[in-house]
Amino acid sequence: MRIKVINGNTFQPMTDNIGEVARSVAAPTTEIVAATPSAGPISIESFYDEYLAIPYILEEIIKDEAEFDAFVIACWGDPGIEAAREITSKPVVGIAEASMYVANMLGAKFGVVTVLERAHNLIEHTVAKVGLGPRCASIQCTSLSVLDTEELRDHACMVLEGAGRKAIAEGAEALALGCAGMSGLDIMLEAKLGVPVIDSVAAAVKMAESLVALGKRTSKVKTFQMPEPKEIRGYPEHMQSASFHA
Repeated sequence: MRIKVINGNTFQPMTDNIGEVARSVAAPTTEIVAATPSAGPISIESFYDEYLAIPYILEEIIKDEAEFDAFVIACWGDPGIEAAREITSKPVVGIAEASMYVANMLGAKFGVVTVLERAHNLIEHTVAKVGLGPRCASIQCTSLSVLDTEELRDHACMVLEGAGRKAIAEGAEALALGCAGMSGLDIMLEAKLGVPVIDSVAAAVKMAESLVALGKRTSKVKTFQMPEPKEIRGYPEHMQSASFHA
């Protein structure tokens, strides 16, 4: 089994950490390839960042679609996941959706601890899109930037511990780490907080493995049909929707 794990941003150290965590939880027979998009923002902390990142995330699927059994979008907003499911029949798993599904199975209510306050609405949108709004007890934003989670690990852990305690006080019984850069901090935080803490990248990799093992593919009956063939000006040939119908 081969799974491509795509970092949503272009910060290579984060891609390296994502790959390390993904390999640590994957089955021995699963090959993990961690990829950095060819262009896009160095971190995703706004809707603008997210929208600019999406074409290059999709490109990582398009160019290697035949070579992998599943794809993981390793950015907590799951940017472009609906479009990704249109361009391949293979499973596409977003780390936000996966982490919330896992947290939802481990506690009656879950919380999300994440980055800057400006991301709060983006996180709310993601929770609502998955349909788990009633099960989300708390969203705790922090002073951490996305790059802080990768470059200031001890500080990030301390800040997330404080945010986790606030989420627990608001009713969260399990916590999802709301940024791919937080991967690898779950064990330390779980020991300090005493509730399940979900590494979002790890959850997505195991879910992708499960979907492949079950032999399941993305439905093409209605919503996730291939895009209608039409001219898309300014984009290369391999990203033209007509190429998916060739």
